[in-house]
Amino acid sequence: MSWSKPRGATVWWALTIIVALIFLFVASSDAIYEATSPPGPFQILLRKSYSIAAFAIIGFLFSGALEASNKSRPGFFTALAIAAYSLVIEIVQALVGSHEGLGWNAIDVACGFVGGYLGAGLERLRPKG
Repeated sequence: MSWSKPRGATVWWALTIIVALIFLFVASSDAIYEATSPPGPFQILLRKSYSIAAFAIIGFLFSGALEASNKSRPGFFTALAIAAYSLVIEIVQALVGSHEGLGWNAIDVACGFVGGYLGAGLERLRPKG
């Protein structure tokens, strides 16, 4: 994605916000949870893999938005920001009736950190131009 700086930053931020809101909705939907949770021994591994991939997408977009705004930060910063976003998701899920427990909440926030770090790293590999 190569746009002029002001327009490019606006597009990156818009994409980051839109995708983050979509993932927030997806994460708080029981119907989507049931549709994407096949029964079996690998259900938890599959769910955590989904979340890391989703957080990597958000981390990629967030890191790109920062760079397009001339506010580039280290991958660790993006990872912390995406972990905070994951914490918001956990709070919303608790408000709509999820009762995972603090241990699983912590694991989910850690998945946010890992995905955010991965996304930031992938964004840094993106050809600039």
